[in-house]
Formats: sequence, structure tokens, C-alpha cells
Amino acid sequence: MRLMISWCSCLVIFCLLQASHRTSGVAYNITPSEPLFPNQTLVSSGNIFELGFFTLSGSENQYIGIRYKNLTPSKIVWVANREQPLPYTDRSAKLTIGSDGNLKLMDGQENIVWSTNVSSRSNYTLAVLLDSGNFVLQDGIYGEIWGSFEDPTDTLLPTMKIGVNVRTGVKKFLISWRSDSDPFPGSFSTGMTSETPPQAFTWNGLTPYWRGGQWDKSKFIGIATMDQSYSSGFTVQQDTQKGTTYYSVNRYDIFLYMFISPGGSLTIMYWDDGARAWLMDWAAPNNTCEIYGTCGPFGVCNSLNSPICRCIDGFVPKSNEEWNSLNWTRGCEREMELNCQKNTSTSTYTNVKKDAFWQMSQMKLPDSGNYISDIGDEEECESWCRSNCSCLAYSYVSTIGCMVWSKDLIDLQEFPTAGEDLFVRVAHVKAGGSRHKAVIISLSTIAGIIFFAVFVFVLCKWRANKTGNFRRLLDSADTPEKSTELTQGNAWQKQLKQDDSLELTLYSFDSILLATNKFSTTSKLGQGGFGSVYKGKLKDGKEVAVKRLSSTSAQGVEEFKNEIILISKLQHRNLVKLVGYCIEGEEKILVYEYLSNKSLDTFLFDSRKKAELDWGKRFQIIQEIARGLLYLHRDSCLRVIHRDLKVSNILLDEKMNPKISDFGLARMFEGTQVLVNTQKIVGTL
Repeated sequence: MRLMISWCSCLVIFCLLQASHRTSGVAYNITPSEPLFPNQTLVSSGNIFELGFFTLSGSENQYIGIRYKNLTPSKIVWVANREQPLPYTDRSAKLTIGSDGNLKLMDGQENIVWSTNVSSRSNYTLAVLLDSGNFVLQDGIYGEIWGSFEDPTDTLLPTMKIGVNVRTGVKKFLISWRSDSDPFPGSFSTGMTSETPPQAFTWNGLTPYWRGGQWDKSKFIGIATMDQSYSSGFTVQQDTQKGTTYYSVNRYDIFLYMFISPGGSLTIMYWDDGARAWLMDWAAPNNTCEIYGTCGPFGVCNSLNSPICRCIDGFVPKSNEEWNSLNWTRGCEREMELNCQKNTSTSTYTNVKKDAFWQMSQMKLPDSGNYISDIGDEEECESWCRSNCSCLAYSYVSTIGCMVWSKDLIDLQEFPTAGEDLFVRVAHVKAGGSRHKAVIISLSTIAGIIFFAVFVFVLCKWRANKTGNFRRLLDSADTPEKSTELTQGNAWQKQLKQDDSLELTLYSFDSILLATNKFSTTSKLGQGGFGSVYKGKLKDGKEVAVKRLSSTSAQGVEEFKNEIILISKLQHRNLVKLVGYCIEGEEKILVYEYLSNKSLDTFLFDSRKKAELDWGKRFQIIQEIARGLLYLHRDSCLRVIHRDLKVSNILLDEKMNPKISDFGLARMFEGTQVLVNTQKIVGTL
């Protein structure tokens, strides 16, 4: 009797616990007598997933669905009534099991909104939510008779399969939501093709949007990140006898899912426990090249190139105008007809040169290929394609076998790594012609280099002759009998005018006085060892810098002439430009281009201005000065050594570009000369 009372007590306690669960809103199964209401959730045994009624933000509809439990944000992975929502005000709706053993979603008026609609041979069925996320309907005799994994929405969970059965015609695809707040079926779907080898696709309606490429028994060829070290557990199962092809995630990391977004992005997410957030592991398409057929037929896409599309060698754009406007969808066409096509109506093909095959490496293989099952190696594959004129390309992948293409090559992509070799048929003359073209280009380049070298040699000789005239001018000016004449300026000025190599303007002293406001202190820019520098404005409005040599200047006639000769002969963006000169009586004046930011020292040694020169700008100035010196030391025919380079002789234009100035102490070398003697005490370089 005591035993009977004890057993009855346990039964009462168990029933009370079950009732407590129901009233508290948590259930672990659904039975004909225990439906699920809007204030309740069905929870998996490990508290990983929960099923219940939900309403999305901004929506007036109510749905029944599955989501991760205790994870924020919680991802909804399955929706039962995505096409027939309930009004969110219907609090009398319920999910129950009908008399026929099917799960049924009933509205408050007892109308059937959604049902599993399967046959059951048992009078009693039970619905439970598994820790895999699969919501299953079981009967007491046959076990599971329906599962939500058989009716996917937009999300693929581990151990779940999507694919196609060609015998039954059943397709299990992921179908996107219409929007983030509306689970109604959208325009994008993801699934597998039944061909051999199978391919993963995303479609926009009936149009391909993204293609993962052929499955090679370990990875999809068209997904470059699936290299040899790939170990995520994604697998494809193809049974040709049953006519089935399925794609699944055989990982028991349950906190991972793949879904197709309303915008067509196929994305893999995983839960990072440290960050307490869902993080993206992979998404496709990831760039324009991954969108199906971006470059059109016979076009190749490479996301690292600019522009990203090019034609296969031996092909040209169908429309140059569209191609140049970056519209590549029409693709490319053959530049030259195949030899085998020219002779298809005759038997003379064996007597002409065979077509050749271009090898393209690291490729995402094109769509619409055919698998040739009875070929054992790459040589046989090539032979088969070569002997069939309809074969436009072939590829032999060791884990797949021989694949050939007889249609337009579409959705080609070139990878920096990974990918496979593709061999494309081209006319023999084109294949040989390209090598011939390379020879022509090489010979033309060599001839061009020789011509340029001869031109530079002649130019240097001509300039050397002109420079020799100036050297004779300098030598004559240094003799005592010429010094008086130079002082007056007449003879030297006359010689300068007669030399047509000087593209300089000879200014009158009066024009200089007018430009500098009679060398007023307000026009003065600075004072140097050889004289003063003034800002001037010529009659044409051009601003110039006027360097007036002092009568007591250490820079003598030789230095003055040096500066005119050198600066007039040297042309470089980092050398100051000489505009003209003036020689009248004792006056020796040089007229330069005006540089608004003056000299570099005004910035470096000014506590306020030096802040304008960050390290990036300073490094740029150093580079520009080095380019100017390289020109003087190596690239100029005159080969000039400045000998007085300092920050006060580096001038800056309005964009802070530096220019080397003050060539009074510079020396010219002969082409092969490496050493000269001087009695002058000078600065650097």
C-alpha cells in the first residue's frame, strides 16, 4: 500500500511539473492534447534552440519559427508560415496536432493556416525540437515522419541538406526573405545542380547570380578560399543511382549557419563566445568578378586588374564601344575562325595545320561543361577534345576527370592562387602569330633603343659644342685686356646675344628698376653673400625674383657667367628656372621665376612655420631634391656639381615643391671626368 501511495505521489509531482512548465511558457513537446500557444515556446532538450510565435519589428504579422535560444541577437533559422502570416493581434492561434497526425497551425477561428500534410499510420504523433535545430514529427511506429530540415527556408544548419532529386523532381533550396522584416519568399535562391560534377549556385529568379564552380570531391573550384587546407566540413553527396545531389555542413559546431540574404549574399556566420556576437566567416559574391558572367562569353575577370575584364587570347570584344565604357556583358568573339571549322564540310582537315590550345592557369572553370567518364588521363582528354571540332576547351582535374566545353565559355575568373588549368582552342595561325608578334615587338624595341641612343649622342655633341663656345667666352672674359670691356658690359653682352642657344630675355636696367620699384625695401626678399634678391613684377604681369649682385660681392664675373650658362642650359622640374638677365655698366642682374614660399630655411627654422612640414612633406621634399641632384650629376649632358647646396638655396613653389637655386659656384665636368681642381672655398655638394 505504501509503495502504491509513493508511486502515485511521484506521478502527481511529475504532472504538476509538466503543468508548471506549460503555465510558465516552456514546453518540450507538442501532442494532440497539448498544443503550443503564443505565450509559450518549445525548447530543445539542451536549451540550444526554441520554437514559438514571433513578430518582426515594424511588422503587423505573426509567424511560427525556430531561433537560437539565449543568444543575442538571436537568428531565426526557420519559419513555418512564411507565406501565410497570422495577424499579430491573434492571441488565440495555436500550433497543434490534428486527428490525422499532422502538425497544424490554427488561427483564432480554427482555420488551418499551415500544415505538415504528411501521411501517418499511427493514431498518436508527437512533435519535438532537437538540439540540431530540426523540428520533427514522430509517430510511435515509424519514428520520424516529417522534419523542418526537409522544408528549409533561408538558412542551412549543420547536418541539414539542400539539393535536388532528379527522379522525384524534389528540390530543397534555400530561398531568401523578401526583406529583413518580411520572411515571405524573396527573389534569391541557393542550391545544387544535378550535373556531374555538381555545382553550387545562387539564382536571382531563374537567372544565375553566383556560381561556386565544380565540386572536386573536397572543394568547389570556383571558391578560391577553399584551398587544399580547407577543413570546414562542407561536403557534397551525389548518388547517381538514386539521382540525388545534396550539399551539407557535416560539422557539429552547432553555433554556425549559412543563409541567403534578401540581397542575394550567401553568408556563413559563426558565434564567437569571447566577443559574444555573430561574426561573418565567408560571403559570396564578395566582389564584382564573383557575380555570374560579369565579363560575358569568352571574357576573363580578375579583381586585381584594372579594368577587371579582358578577352581570352585570340578573342576581341564584340563591341569596343561598350567594352571601353566598362559594359562587358556581351563578351568577346573569335578574332580568327578555327581551322577545323573551315574544313568541317570536307575531308581535308587532316592535311592542314591543327588548331592549338592556349593554357590558362589558376582559373575558375567555365559553366556548362560536360564530363567525359571513360577518359583516364590528361593526354586522353586533350586527344578527345582535339579530335572533336565542337570542343572549344578542356580541363583535366585529377579528382574529377576530363571536362570539355562545346558552348560559349561563360563566368571565367582568374585567381591569384588556387584554380585549375583550362586549355582553350584557338586557330593555329593565331597561336603561332602571337609568338611572331612577340619577335616583331622585341626587334622593334631594340631598333627604337638604338635610334634613341644615336639621337641622344648627337644631341649631347651639339650641346657640348655650344657649351664650348661659352667656355671660350668665359676664358676670354678673364683676360686683363677684356676686363675693362666687360666692366662696361658691351662686348660680353654682344657675345651673349649672338649665341642662339640662350633662350633668355635681355632686360634693360630701367625695366628692372620699374619691376622692383627701384629696388625698394618693401620688394626685398632676402640678402645673400653675393647680393640682394627682390620681388619684381614685369610689364606683362609676370612675377619674378631679381638677384642683384653687389659691387662688393664675393661672386665675381666668373660666378655670374657660370650661373647664366648653367641655369639656361639645365631644364628640370626641381631646378629653378632663369627667365633673363641684365648687364649695364657695373650692374649684373639675374631674373628668376618667382617661388612664392621662398626658401626652405624660412620653414625649418621658424617655430610657427615648421609645423606646416609634417614628416610626409619633408620626405617628399628630400626625394624631389634628390631627383634634381641626380639630374645634375648623371642625367644632364653637362654633368654639373653644385658645390653650394644648403637649405637657403632650396626654394619652394606654391605647392611646396622644392627647386635648387644659386649655381654661382657650380662646376661643369666633361663626360668622363671625375675630378677637377678649384681654389674656391665652397659649401657642400
